[in-house]
This record gives sequence, structure tokens and C-alpha cells, in this order.
Amino acid sequence: MTSFIAPGATLGVMGGGQLGRMFVHAAQQMGYYTAVLDADPASPAGLVAHHHIQADYLDPQGLAQLMQCSAAITTEFENVPAAALMTLGAHRPVAPGVPAVSVCQDRAAEKRHFAYCDVACAPYAVIEHAAQLSAVPEELFPGVLKTTRLGYDGKGQARVKTRADLPAAWASLGSVSAVLEKQLPLAYEVSVIVARSAAGQVVHFPLQQNLHRDGILAVTQVPAPDLTQAVQQRAIEAAERVAESLGYVGVLCVEFFVLKDGSLVANEMAPRPHNSGHYSIDACDQSQFDLQVRAMTGAPLVAPRLHSPAVMLNLLGDLWFASANAAPREPDWAGVLALPGVHLHLYGKAMPRCGRKMGHLTITAATAEQARAVALQAAAVLGLPAF
Repeated sequence: MTSFIAPGATLGVMGGGQLGRMFVHAAQQMGYYTAVLDADPASPAGLVAHHHIQADYLDPQGLAQLMQCSAAITTEFENVPAAALMTLGAHRPVAPGVPAVSVCQDRAAEKRHFAYCDVACAPYAVIEHAAQLSAVPEELFPGVLKTTRLGYDGKGQARVKTRADLPAAWASLGSVSAVLEKQLPLAYEVSVIVARSAAGQVVHFPLQQNLHRDGILAVTQVPAPDLTQAVQQRAIEAAERVAESLGYVGVLCVEFFVLKDGSLVANEMAPRPHNSGHYSIDACDQSQFDLQVRAMTGAPLVAPRLHSPAVMLNLLGDLWFASANAAPREPDWAGVLALPGVHLHLYGKAMPRCGRKMGHLTITAATAEQARAVALQAAAVLGLPAF
């Protein structure tokens, strides 16, 4: 990974969703060919890549094809099977590597790693067997029960008010391995996106302040309006310690809760570009996907610069439906695009569904106040709640 892979080579990506699509666009802009492995013939990334290998993540022939055509390989989401990454990593540079991805695939392992890095997280208990339900400390209630694996965007989670609610909540998640996290008094949420090279060079974006609705990111604001300099510095240092300890290569996002007393608590991390960093395509001189390409090819990492304050609105499939039983119809894109500083990104997904990420809208302006004002106008046009 320390030698430079020059433009003209082919870069592979495991996964064909919107993160893979934006990675492919960034790589192609820099002169690379691209290959996507995803079984879906209509995957957003596969539709725009030079090569689309339509195969399962563990298909030996598909993995062999990806290795044969790619000089280096990355992933677009953390739940790619570790066995597939090990197979690829035996023959090609893979960034991020198996150890880092494996930690991020398991909430319990992730929390242990935060502790190893001296990064605080919410008090928690791991539940793997029914007998452990009664042993959970009383101080963890009320809490949030989360599956240790395969949970994302609010899926695989259940709120638990009292101990009496815990058995039913665990059963609703399939009685699988889970983590009960104590519910904390949150002031706001932020995320840090860092990029690290194989040579150990680390750069970061400014912190994003995030608003979630029903467990799914709804709004990102940069600069973060409530952030203090002290909290920002602690968050950046913590994220960089995590990346360093993992020997990480690529783009890593660490999400934090800022509590009402000003303390900082790590929520989770993602071994890839992150939804909260999509604004960087329009508001920074380098996007998180540009840095993903740089890190995996051994190119120099240059600190990204925020040239415009920005607000990003997530566009879910709900926008296509006027009511629960209504037929889908296109949102008022013309009304949105009439506003200044608006950048519309749709991901090429043909079928809208409630809760499905269909695209995002980034609003840039000369000041943060102007960006927020236009974003509120855009939200009103689309029928999104104010923030």
C-alpha cells in the first residue's frame, strides 16, 4: 500500500450502493477505471462503473474477477463478509483491511476498542443468552438495545424503559447477541471523518453536527453550530487515536454524542465514507470520496478545506408518497432547484420505498446562516420537518 497506484489503473469496490457510486465518480474523475462487485444488476454503483461483476460477495468466481482486474480494492459498507476481504487481501491491497472492518462489524468489539483507545462510550452490557437478561445492572435503564451485528439506520434497535421491558425487546430483535446501552442526556450529535494513509498520514474534515429522525440521519450542518473548540479538539484527537490503533487505511467516520454537561461519548464508527460527509462533494475542495481514492492508491493526503458553509438534507423514499397508500410521485425538484446554492444528488434507485435513502440535497452559501435559511426553504418545498 505504500507504493503509488497511478491513474489508469482499475480500482475495485465491494458493494454497489450509493457510497460505491460516489466513490466510482471520484475515481473516474481522477482518471481511474472502476470495477464494482454487487449481485444487483441495477445497483447504483454498478450502473456507472466500467466493470460490474454481478456476483455474491462470497462467490469465488466473482472475487477472482475482481482481483484480476483491480490494482486495489475498497468496500462501501462494513458488512461485507470478512472471509471475502481475507480472500481479496491475500492477492491485492485492500483498504480498509480485515482487522479494522471486523471491529466495526461487532458493536461489542467496537466498544472494547474504544476503551482500548481511551475513548469514552455509553455504559453498556452485552447480552448473548437469556440468563444474562436478569443480570443487567439497574443503572442501564432506560436504555437502547442494539444487535451487535448488522444493525444500521435505526434497524436492529429497540428502546427499553425498564427491566420488565427487556425480555420482549430482546425477543423482538430475534434473541440474538445484543448490547444494551444506557440512554444519556444528549445535547447534540457530531461526527468526525478522518482519512489515513498506509504511511500513517492523517487528515480530517471539520466536524459535522447531525440530526437523526427515527435512527436515520436527516440533517447535517457544517460548521457545527453548537460546537465548542474544546469539544472539537477532543473529538478529532479521539478519532485519530482510533484510526492509528487500527492501523487504518482509508476513510473512517466516528460518531459522537455531546452530553448536556459538555462531555464527549463515542457512539459508533463506520469504516468507510459516511452519510454525514456527503456535503463535502460540494462544500470542500476535496470530498471524502476523493480522500478514499487517495488513501487506497497511496497518493499524498492533503487536508481538505471547507470553502462554503453547508447544510445537507437526506432524501428518503418517503418524499415520493403523499400518504401511506398513495402511488409514488416525483417530489418538487423544480421548486427546490429554483433556490440558490442548491446541489441535488440522486442515487439512481428506481424504486422509492419509505426509509430508503434515495439521495441528498446540499445547500452551500457564503455564511452558515444563509445556508440554513435556504435549507429550511428547501425542506418546506419538499414537505420535510424544520430543524
